[in-house]
Formats: sequence, C-alpha cells, structure tokens
Amino acid sequence: MVSVTLGAFAVGTSLSWTSPALPLLSNSTTSPLEEDITDDEGMWIGSLLAIGALIGAFPAGYLADTVGRKLTLAGLALPFILSWLLIIFANSIGMIYSARIFAGIATGGALGSYFQLLLTIGILFSYGVGAFLNYTVLGISCCIIPIIYLAVFFFMPETPSFLLSKGKRSEAISTLKWFRGDNYDVRSELCKIEEEITEARENKATFKDLISSNANINALVISLGLMLFQQLSGINAVIFYTASIFQAAGSDLDSNVCAIIVGAVQVVVTYFATLLVDLAGRKILLLISSGVMCVCLNILGFYFYMKEKDESSVQGLDWVPLVCVCVYIICFSLGFGPLPWMMMSELFSNSIKGLASGLAVSLNWILTFVVTRTFVDIIAKMGTDGAFWLFGVITAIGFLFVCLLVKETKGKSFVEIQRMLGKGFFK
Repeated sequence: MVSVTLGAFAVGTSLSWTSPALPLLSNSTTSPLEEDITDDEGMWIGSLLAIGALIGAFPAGYLADTVGRKLTLAGLALPFILSWLLIIFANSIGMIYSARIFAGIATGGALGSYFQLLLTIGILFSYGVGAFLNYTVLGISCCIIPIIYLAVFFFMPETPSFLLSKGKRSEAISTLKWFRGDNYDVRSELCKIEEEITEARENKATFKDLISSNANINALVISLGLMLFQQLSGINAVIFYTASIFQAAGSDLDSNVCAIIVGAVQVVVTYFATLLVDLAGRKILLLISSGVMCVCLNILGFYFYMKEKDESSVQGLDWVPLVCVCVYIICFSLGFGPLPWMMMSELFSNSIKGLASGLAVSLNWILTFVVTRTFVDIIAKMGTDGAFWLFGVITAIGFLFVCLLVKETKGKSFVEIQRMLGKGFFK
C-alpha cells in the first residue's frame, strides 16, 4: 500500500511541476538557465510529458506480463529519478525537455495502477513546495519521492497473479498470505485468480473483436467520446499552467497561493467523489459536471475579456478566477475526471477491456499533448478570454454528447448494459 501511495504521489508531482516551475524559469533571478525561457519553450516543457507517457504506456503491459508487476513498477522509479536529476542540474533547455520526456515515460507506464486521491495530493505537494522554495529545492523535494518509492519496492513480494501465470503456485500462496495474513484462507481467492488467468489466455482479443457487435462499437464511441471531452475541457491546461493563469488574471492574491488553494480543493473533492459516484447515477453526474464546467469556463472568458477591454472594470473582482477555477476543478473531479474510466470498465467485457483501455489511454495522452502544447498559442491568437471560451464551447458540446449518447449504467448488470448498447443510441 505504501509503494502504491508513493507511486501516485510521484505521478502527481510530475504532472503539476510546470505550474510553479514555468514562472521560475521565465525569471532571470530564479532560473538556473542562462536565458529566460520563451513562451514556446514553456509549452514544450508542459507538453513533452504527454509524448513520454505515450512511449511509456505501450511496453508497460508487456513488461508486467514478462518480468512481473513488481519489477515493472519498481523500474518506473528510474526514469522518474533521472527526470528530477536532469531538472535539478539543468543548465540548458534541452536537459529540461529530456527530463519531461523521462517523467512522461514513468507516468504513462504507471498511471493506471494508482489511486487518484494520492495523485491529487502529489499535485498539491508541487504547488506548495514551488510556492515557497526555489527551483532547485523544488526538484530535490520531488526527487526524494521516487527514491523512497524504489526503496520500498525491495520489500514487496511479486503479485500472486504473475506467480500463478508462471506456474509458481506455492510462491503465490505465500504472497497471498503475506498480503492477507497467515490465518486467512487463500484457497478461494487463489482459484479465482487462476480462473481469470485461464480466461485471459483463452480469450485474446483483437481489434476485430472490439468492433464485432453494435454493443461494442457503441461502447467504444461512448468511451472515446468521454475521453475526448475530458481532455478538451482544458483540464490539463489548468493543472499544468495554474500559477500562470492566476498571474494573467492580475489577482491581488499571490498566484502560487491560488494554485495551492486549487490543489487543496481538488484533494478534498477527490476524496468525497468516490462516495458520491456510488450514490448518484453516472449520467446525471456527467451532465452536472460538464454543465457547471461550461459555465465556469465562460465566466473566466468574460472576466479576461473585460480585463483586456478595461482593467478598471474588474477591480474588486479578482476573486472571480479563483472561485471559477475551484468550482471547475470540483465539478471535473465529480464527473468528467473519474467517470470516463469507471464507465469504460462497465461497458466492455473482460476479454476486450484491455484493448479498449489501450485505445482510450492513447487518445487521452495525445489530446493532453495537443491541449498543453497549443494552450499558449491559442491565448496568443485568441486571447485568454478566447481560450476559455473555446474550452467552454467544447464542454457544451460534451454536455450534448452525454445527454444524447451516454447510457446510464449504475445498478445494471453487464448483460443489461450490453443489451441496452446493442439497441443503439436513440432507443
């Protein structure tokens, strides 16, 4: 459990490092580089993590099946550590670019294995440390996490499923007892794992299987559509560039303090979101999430429009961006954050779930790259107001997508869900 916690923490610090780091790198008094970074270089620093994540996501599953989940997850600490060392000792923009790619490789290989709550705590950690400490200390603080993570893994056993897949039944029993306790009867759990391994071997899915029925095609449309609108809502632009957004807003509040408040709100809401998701329906939460996010994005757009037109018109309203971003994060964490992943696990059978997940993860990281790479360009061409209005329009389309195409899955069996999907979207 400790290793999983630290892994999620490490991912969160890498995702959010750009928020406090980019302003530091843009200032000659705080940057370790000879020259301040340009806006274009800042975008590459933000977006290259997604390229690394695409690279890291593909071999992770194969390595887990070949050398074991323990070694695979422990090995991911190495690119994490290397990325932070490159950042700590960076004297050129190329070193920082390389660092972000290595961080992405570790993040892409690990992201599906960890708890969302701990990831958000990692995000808050980066915001907090970056607000009060310098660039180098921020890197050192973040580097300590994967080092501890790697050390903890030396004391972890291999997973029972991998050991059983390699015919090491006695070792699998010992591992289960290590996890559950010596007095726990592991026989039923052992049999269940063996059945899952046999089923996975006998039902190797292909892309043809994924599009073999109307139910699967419709499930794929829903899953990829939700991923599309999740990322095009601008969430990673907000997370990666939080401090920069508040700087542009001209708030009397320190931009890093605003980022910390946003990070703290995200942690609290993520904790309670796990409880609410099981109480409310998936579709209603997605509708509320996208609807309120759309309103927040449009208010942000209007605020920046008025600020650009006449700065005196927003005097005394510097709290508006903070409130809007916090509400935006709350609604994302309750709906479009967790639910696309949850619904994907409900829409597909176990035999094709892995293939569908691979497509969804790839689309997710591609869109993360597109959004984070183009965000500053969009601001340059359309203004900050135009950027938020663009995200608002896309989120409004996402609301219509959910309203018209997404099916409610709460309380339904897999057979019921498949029957519902097989009838088509409008029946």
